[in-house]
Amino acid sequence: MKIHLNTDNHISASEGLSERADRVVGGALERFADRLTRVEAHISDVNSHKTGDGVDKRCVLEARVAGHQPVAVTEDAETVEQALSGAAQKLKRALDSMFGKLDRRPEKAPVLPEAAMPPED
Repeated sequence: MKIHLNTDNHISASEGLSERADRVVGGALERFADRLTRVEAHISDVNSHKTGDGVDKRCVLEARVAGHQPVAVTEDAETVEQALSGAAQKLKRALDSMFGKLDRRPEKAPVLPEAAMPPED
């Protein structure tokens, strides 16, 4: 599973941030690694033009699921680390729910060609 980090021009895409994203997101989604092709992390400063405290850091995580539509979650927080961690936990719950439903779905009976069907009595 590859984790690709994207930031806006107000957040520095440092090596440290990339490593934290790999550690936090990779750790949260470790059990789904074989079912995911990659995870896109988009981190931005929502109110970059304003000064002061507030919930203005946003992390959007989009998991690319093999054979299915992508799953995306958003988390707003005061710091980049909180937004990243919150989004990772939301994505973990979303994937757990999705894969749980898929795994409980009854298997469709295979359709046999007429030549392979047993004769009727």
